[in-house]
Amino acid sequence: MAKICAVCGKGKMSGNHVSHANNHNRRTWAPNLKRVRAVVEGSNKRITVCTRCLRSGKVERAL
Repeated sequence: MAKICAVCGKGKMSGNHVSHANNHNRRTWAPNLKRVRAVVEGSNKRITVCTRCLRSGKVERAL
């Protein structure tokens, strides 16, 4: 499964988890990706898309 959105290119981000005592530990944030059947260039294909693109209507679902 791909780790990035096929529409917007959103992928993992990294940063620090900061505790109340201000300790910094490296961590990652992963996008909410779903594998869906969508219409791509007139044909149905299975692509990996983030839920933000699905909700905003950037992807035409194949039925």
